Amino acid sequence: MKNNKLQLMLAGLFLCAAAMPALAQEKTREEKKLESSAVELDKNAAKPEGQVRVSDKIKAEFGVDDARIQSLRDKNMGYGGISIALGLAQGLPGGITDANVNKVMAMRQGPPVMGWGKIAKELGLKLGPVRSKVRKMSAEVKKANKAEGRKGMKRMKGDRGGKPEKMGRPETRGKSGSR
Repeated sequence: MKNNKLQLMLAGLFLCAAAMPALAQEKTREEKKLESSAVELDKNAAKPEGQVRVSDKIKAEFGVDDARIQSLRDKNMGYGGISIALGLAQGLPGGITDANVNKVMAMRQGPPVMGWGKIAKELGLKLGPVRSKVRKMSAEVKKANKAEGRKGMKRMKGDRGGKPEKMGRPETRGKSGSR
């Protein structure tokens, strides 16, 4: 009987140990908001002109070049993920260096694969400032995309040729009464 109880206790411990990583992987509210902003940034880059705007915004915000962005894109990262990785690397001593970016990417890609919140915690950083930057960038690109869309609509309206000319009144016979 004692043996059965011991086996049940051990089985329970193993189940708890197996469930712990799943609980540890739960995302914080801050991390969910950050990822939501990153997805929005990726949506804004869906069209080629949007990609240019997002890429330009990343270059301006983080002071990186096209080669840095392309190297991260080659690792199957979206623009939102690139912005998060660069934002975290920027918070490390030395800022955005190859070593810091590689450190963040190694933690993200694993093993073990870590979420952005866990990476920030491991690096002694907070997600709030990164989230603010990503959200701001996304809003600015979205605004620029809308403005470009309105310009395109105005151009299309201008191509229609404008209003048709008014037709003149039909000629009337004189009022003299002669017919």
